[in-house]
Amino acid sequence: MAHVVCEPCVNCRNTHCCVVCPVEAFREDANMLVIDPEVCIDCGACVSECPVQAIYPDGDVPAQWAKYVALNKDKAPSLPMINTKKDPLKK
Repeated sequence: MAHVVCEPCVNCRNTHCCVVCPVEAFREDANMLVIDPEVCIDCGACVSECPVQAIYPDGDVPAQWAKYVALNKDKAPSLPMINTKKDPLKK
C-alpha cells in the first residue's frame, strides 16, 4: 500500500510533506505533488504535514478522488523528485 496525493493539492502544492518523507517518494509537476507508489513505504509521516488534507492511504481515498490513485502512479515516473520545502502556489 502507498499513499496518494489528491485534489486538495491541485494549485496548492504545499511542500511540508516532502521534507518529512524518509524515502523521497514525492514528485512535483507544475500544479501539484504526487507520490510514487513504487517508492512510498506507507509510513504516513506526510499525512499530518499536509495543511489541506490531500494525502490518503490508497485504500482510503475518498470516492470523489479515486482517479488520483492512478494519476499518482501514472505521473510519478516522469516527474522530478522533490524533498525540499518551497513556497506553495497561491490558491
